[in-house]
Amino acid sequence: MEIKKIETNKKQYLELLLLADEQEDMIDRYLERGTMYVLEEDGVQAECVVTDEGGGLLELKNIAVRPEVQGRGYGKTLVDFLVRTYKERYTVLQVGTGDSPSTIPFYESCGFRRHHLVKNFFTDHYDHPIYERGVQLVDMVYLQKEM
Repeated sequence: MEIKKIETNKKQYLELLLLADEQEDMIDRYLERGTMYVLEEDGVQAECVVTDEGGGLLELKNIAVRPEVQGRGYGKTLVDFLVRTYKERYTVLQVGTGDSPSTIPFYESCGFRRHHLVKNFFTDHYDHPIYERGVQLVDMVYLQKEM
């Protein structure tokens, strides 16, 4: 298993990016200013993008694992990698996600705790309703993990 930093042509991983953020113009808001990594093991299995939000805050903007290999620890491996890589430069790793039973437990298992909520984020910023497991996402839940 190897984690590689992607410096150019980040859009080549659009299929994976769209698993975590299904509207391309929303991805465009952070992709180029962010730092991207891919996890390879017999090909690219997962990716993540982080951004510097100032004040010691590193934000995980996108993390996705190919559906056929989910549950094998690739997502947690990427989170652990980010903490190890950035703990000297940042104090907090933050992630924003929908209030979903398929994402919140993953982040909590990685040591994140609920921090704050942005009401109506998904309904205000996306051009179509976003559903996860049949439930429409409305509010953005921010979780944080101390580095």
